Amino acid sequence: MTRPNIVFILSDDHAAHSISAYGSRVNTTPHMDRLAAEGARMDALYCTNSICTPSRASILTGTYSHVNRACSIYSEFDHRVSTVPEVLQERGYRTALYGKWHLGRSEASRPRGFDDWRIFPDQGEYVDPLMIGPDGEERLSGYATDIVTRQSLDFLESLEADDPFCLFVHHKAPHRPWIPHPRYDGTYEAGTIPEPETMQDGHETRAQVVRDVAMQLDDLKPDDYKDALPPDLEGDDEDSRRARSSWKYQRYMRDYLRCVQAVDDSVGEILDHLEQRGLAEDTLVVYTSDQGFFLGDHGWFDKRLMLDESLTMPMLLRWPASIPAGTRVTDTVSNVDIAATLLEAVGEEPSVLPDQQGRSFLRQLRGEDVEDWRQAVYYRYWEHDDPEHHAPAHYGVRTPELKYIRYYNDGLGSPGSSDRIMPIEDELYDLVADPREMTNVAGDPAYAQALAEMQELTAQMQAEVGDAPYEGPDTPRLEWPTAR
Repeated sequence: MTRPNIVFILSDDHAAHSISAYGSRVNTTPHMDRLAAEGARMDALYCTNSICTPSRASILTGTYSHVNRACSIYSEFDHRVSTVPEVLQERGYRTALYGKWHLGRSEASRPRGFDDWRIFPDQGEYVDPLMIGPDGEERLSGYATDIVTRQSLDFLESLEADDPFCLFVHHKAPHRPWIPHPRYDGTYEAGTIPEPETMQDGHETRAQVVRDVAMQLDDLKPDDYKDALPPDLEGDDEDSRRARSSWKYQRYMRDYLRCVQAVDDSVGEILDHLEQRGLAEDTLVVYTSDQGFFLGDHGWFDKRLMLDESLTMPMLLRWPASIPAGTRVTDTVSNVDIAATLLEAVGEEPSVLPDQQGRSFLRQLRGEDVEDWRQAVYYRYWEHDDPEHHAPAHYGVRTPELKYIRYYNDGLGSPGSSDRIMPIEDELYDLVADPREMTNVAGDPAYAQALAEMQELTAQMQAEVGDAPYEGPDTPRLEWPTAR
């Protein structure tokens, strides 16, 4: 068996519903669509902790946040937990990573298992970014997405014909603040972008702690929408707030989609290079994002919550030698399963990562039915009352039919408040009758048995992955630094 090369392209905060291969109503992504048409589209891939650092750690290690210790963006990834690139480097692969790392600030958290790497410190900058490499820091001229693409192509060009390689292309885009390249001026103009059907969601049945999050479109700041707010939208009445939210949505989305466009162009450049070098047939190309993102859905931006727009990760894969064109994978999988899949693709047992907790979905990518596959994913968002968004800590389970979420607020106060004790709150969504998750039915007597079954499944999956449930206000919590 010929060991495939791997090109793993990871963007940040790219929602699946802003990829036209997933039916986007707001933009077109022809190069990502090409991956889907010539390979596979994952239709039920979910992150297990919807925020940058934790998801990236889970992708690299195949472990949940409580194992790799990267529970939040304030955490340091535990490098005692082995990663896919470390294994591949040991097996003779040439390895490289360029772009966003975001797995800690200390020198001990720098990338390992790579022959070459250049990373942005923290979130990085879109224009003339500082990058850190094995030889120190360097400020580069240009646009971050283009720079990462060029570095990736330079690495590919440096390889000998027989070198197996694993290249990680980690774009900063389309992470906030959204700064597109000027070449996309005139695209996706404000006022032309369709609003999501759920944008005016009133959240009447949701948990109180969710209604309090500072993720409403009106919470967007001037740096997020850049244009001057018209004076007639500055009122405090409901009509003004709605009009202002729509106005901000158009401008935030304009810049977000323009940032996405640069990433799509990068995908096209890499695919073209592989074909020109005769490498396409035996190269597994993966495109994904570390989590989803609310694009005005339910009146929100950002991620963190367990609703599908935030929970869902896009993933498009092409490997002509092994994945039939046009494959659609509908089994429920998570980012914890990615490492095992990459390892099996190169002929390694997933157990070569001793801590990994995932299961390979390579058979599904090859078009096979896997009858014993569990159609459920466990999720836990660890941060509680983060300084900006005031999102609540919660955990739960999603199946194709139901989603259960527990907000374990006991003794911690409402987001943004240190003096108000909130009760534990549950949400339950019937994903068959209510796929847009508009109505929480946790308190509906007709769903009492379903609620009990999902609570039992959550406890069962927590036990299986080794994550302890919340046990009261004395349970240790993440503590925030005084400044971000």
